[in-house]
Amino acid sequence: MPSEFIPGLFADELELQFEKSPDFTIMTFDNGEYGDETVTYGDIFTKGCKLAKVLRAAGIGKGDRFSLVMRNHPEFVYALMAASLIGALVVPIDPRSKGGKLSYQIKDSGSKGIILTNEFIADTESALKEAPAVRILGIAYKEGFKESYRPEYPSLNELLAGPAVPPPDDRNRDANGPFEIIYTSGTTGDPKGVVVKANRMAMFKLLAQLIWQYRPDDKLYTGLSLTHGNAQAVTTIPSLMLGIPCVISRKFTKSRIWDVCRKHGCTSFSLLGGMMMGIYSEPSRDNDADNPVRLVLSAGTPIPIWESFETRFNVKIHEWYGAVEGGFAHNPPGAGPTGSFGKPIEGIMEMKVVREDDTECAPGEIGELISRMVGQKEEVQYHGKKEASEAKTRGGWLRSGDMCHGDDNGWFFFDFRKGGGLRRQGDFIQPEFVEKALAELPEVSDVCVYGIPAESGSPGESDIVAAIVPASGITIDPKKIFRTISSSLDNNSIPSFLQVVEEIPKTASEKNLDRVLRDEFRKDAPNVHRIKD
Repeated sequence: MPSEFIPGLFADELELQFEKSPDFTIMTFDNGEYGDETVTYGDIFTKGCKLAKVLRAAGIGKGDRFSLVMRNHPEFVYALMAASLIGALVVPIDPRSKGGKLSYQIKDSGSKGIILTNEFIADTESALKEAPAVRILGIAYKEGFKESYRPEYPSLNELLAGPAVPPPDDRNRDANGPFEIIYTSGTTGDPKGVVVKANRMAMFKLLAQLIWQYRPDDKLYTGLSLTHGNAQAVTTIPSLMLGIPCVISRKFTKSRIWDVCRKHGCTSFSLLGGMMMGIYSEPSRDNDADNPVRLVLSAGTPIPIWESFETRFNVKIHEWYGAVEGGFAHNPPGAGPTGSFGKPIEGIMEMKVVREDDTECAPGEIGELISRMVGQKEEVQYHGKKEASEAKTRGGWLRSGDMCHGDDNGWFFFDFRKGGGLRRQGDFIQPEFVEKALAELPEVSDVCVYGIPAESGSPGESDIVAAIVPASGITIDPKKIFRTISSSLDNNSIPSFLQVVEEIPKTASEKNLDRVLRDEFRKDAPNVHRIKD
């Protein structure tokens, strides 16, 4: 252990665990057909030290940034360890980013180098044409990808297999400095890089103990990308700092999630709303309720499937709300009403719903959700974007951009994103109810419901589009689908168009990227069907 142990500092916390239990298997990476990779505390510490030396040799030092372009692999965690040791900033980039979006994040973050897996060699090389000064620092070679060995770049496999090295003599001791730049989903435009300080890791550990109330005999699971704050905050950091084993899939799998949890004995996993609808849309199985999972930590459970999900899979949902910028509320099982994302922690955070003039909304009235920490200045730092940072905390409150309402007892409910919402013939339509009706059909594997400007031309009105992915081996019969959902939906909620697609595009947080579907939508396209056709 370092001579001056700093609680909450990632490298110090992991070195402490290493000294107590170097051979303890703390992480298992599920690679599907390519098998599992297991990681001990010894692996994290020793390989983190090796990578720290590699980064230093490449000119990466305190305050410098380097990007990660990879799915969920052990090297991601080694990079966090290395960055904490030398005081550099990790920039985890959603591995689905390509072309201009990938090069934008590399350039916007000011990254000096990139660590990647062989899956993304071609994408990264293409993106670096826009940033020729940025170096490839190492490639981790993984099974399942066509890209062969590239001798012109350092092999991370070889570097990490080399002889052990000690931590740097002048290791980082700043628990309040920047640690990561995590980019927002960019669902409405270019993503913004949120600067995450090192002391946030200690908060994740505390939340796991006091709010999620993980048990020593738990085993945690996530299929969310480690580039997303949720996977780090709810699963990875609590696991590593508390010594609770975790299982992490290379990428989210809605069809295998229960089999993975059964295989490894996982007792808790983290989901986001769109993922839950995807899991719910899978065909029912006789053993759905026969699984070891006791608790699902969910952010954005669709109200229409909340109780059905709990019953079908024999789990309890602990709903919560938060963003990488800040803000937190939660609704433990049995505490609040179904559909509420909860209340803030009393004495720690204030939260309210306000109108455009910042006056507080009455119960049931929809407005923007804002929050602030009690007794602290509310701050958000978007990398290189001072005006956006200041606007996010205007008036000392964190502006969420989420339109919500509260009830008479102080429980909060999400309605839609600011500037979003679907209105049809004067009624607000909740897409999740339409998605539930479609997800329950055996011929539908995944679904996303969104709006396009109404053909009627009515201001603010939308025609509803349901994008669906057919189940394996199924040919969609649009007329049959429309007839079936007409029995469970009111007329205003029935989609105007059915858009049959091969997949629903997703963000790193598994949110549906409806803007991509909207861009691809054409009323006369062969994969688009009108309700009256």
